[in-house]
Amino acid sequence: MSLYRDEAIVLRTQKLGEADRILTLLTRHHGKVRAVGKGVRRTSSRFGSRLEPFMVIDVQLYTGRSLDVVTQVETIAPYGRQLGADYGLYTTGTAMLETADRLVADEREPATQQFLLLVGAVRALAERAHAPGLVLDSYLLRALAVAGWAPSFTECARCGTEGPHSAFAVASGGAVCAPCRPPGAASPAPETFALLAALLTGDWPVADASAERHRREANGLVAAFLQFHLERSLRSLPMVERV
Repeated sequence: MSLYRDEAIVLRTQKLGEADRILTLLTRHHGKVRAVGKGVRRTSSRFGSRLEPFMVIDVQLYTGRSLDVVTQVETIAPYGRQLGADYGLYTTGTAMLETADRLVADEREPATQQFLLLVGAVRALAERAHAPGLVLDSYLLRALAVAGWAPSFTECARCGTEGPHSAFAVASGGAVCAPCRPPGAASPAPETFALLAALLTGDWPVADASAERHRREANGLVAAFLQFHLERSLRSLPMVERV
């Protein structure tokens, strides 16, 4: 057997047979891994509860032909219990997990930045460090930036002219100046641009002080930007509670 050990966060699970589960894990060093948890649906399972979505774990696996097999699990952070008890937090976190699953498309390709970003976002969500909607939008913007699709909010995404600018074009990559503005571009408030820039850079004092109407406007732009680059919408995003 070829054994290996890694830190991981559980992205999703699906039933296999009568007692097993197929797990999709985002690991710190091995990227996205699909593995079988044998017998984890039985009440007598030693680590079934540790292999639920949002759980951050130290896991040992051995390499199989098509799917790896979980042999040992230790809990690092039981975020699944905290998020599962609150519908708003749960739906917000589910959108994060689905985004990570979609952005890290290739299995076994190292994605350490995406792993650290997701774990940090889930931790902030579980600890209620900021408003859930702000945590989600910040995570989405940063995850897209790590994937190579960083939006521009201060200078023109097409010609590089310094802002501030008054238009936002999803297909162009963010803020655009008047000469570069394409038909159909949005016209966010200046405060919305400031909020988006703060969410991307992690300027939480600015983000936390933002008004609700600017948060709603920013949320719409982030969702449109995400959908454009993923080429289809997230199934979980419409279920997210925005309060």
